Amino acid sequence: MQPKTRALHLIACLEQTYPEALCSLQYPKDYELLFTVRLAAQCTDERVNQIAPALFARFPTLESFAEGPVEDVERLVHSTGFYRAKARDIVAAAQMLITQFNSKVPDNMNDLLKLPGVGRKTANLILGDIYKTPGSVVVDTHCIRITNRMGLVDTKDPAKIETELRKILPPDKSNDFCHRLVLHGRAVCTARKPHCDLCSCAPYCKHFTG
Repeated sequence: MQPKTRALHLIACLEQTYPEALCSLQYPKDYELLFTVRLAAQCTDERVNQIAPALFARFPTLESFAEGPVEDVERLVHSTGFYRAKARDIVAAAQMLITQFNSKVPDNMNDLLKLPGVGRKTANLILGDIYKTPGSVVVDTHCIRITNRMGLVDTKDPAKIETELRKILPPDKSNDFCHRLVLHGRAVCTARKPHCDLCSCAPYCKHFTG
């Protein structure tokens, strides 16, 4: 089965299994998604959602982040790990958003990548979730693992996976597809062992069909 054909079948299966393809991070404001994604690096979304309310209550505006003591941010995000680097990036990003982007989260890849702590994974998530940009492909650990198992790609390189998935995913489906991979990776196609007997995608998955 050609990867593009396989992808269309898998998209349909995942849509049926996970009708709501939502980001699990909670963010009332656009820049809060940017910051919570940074906090989620090497940490679970669940943990980030637990500490985020206190963080955003202490720093309710972009200006308060830009002007606030980094030490206060460190204290509030300590449990997410690598807290010093994360706090530093969040404060620096807040300052840059104000001084260079008129206090708005950029709507394009080039500008997003200028922000401290932002790589292509984060930038694609922002473009897909906030700006609904077609063709946004978020390559996280779930995406890397599952797309290889499914037979959509044959590489562990995130940049190459993003490029390959752009070729075979319909642009208007790509962002939701990546969100559904996260849900599928947590529930069925886990890192330790894929539960193929529970998987609606099994008939179209290379790992199952060989």
